Amino acid sequence: MNHTWHSKAACQGLAPEIFYPPTDDDADAAAAKAVCAGCQVRESCLEFALAIREKDGVWGGATERERRRMIRQRRRTA
Repeated sequence: MNHTWHSKAACQGLAPEIFYPPTDDDADAAAAKAVCAGCQVRESCLEFALAIREKDGVWGGATERERRRMIRQRRRTA
């Protein structure tokens, strides 16, 4: 799997805690989602998290709950 997108991520150098909020709640994840919203590699990050079934944190602007929903939707349309 190609990870060259890591070096271009907007989250580089930020505290990891931002991306691992205490709950999956939108309010708790807002700071991470704000960083992701302006990231040029957001889609690559999200696809990576979906591919490896990442269970924790905000990846590509999506919480664990949102990623699970995306996976279910993709299965239905496949």
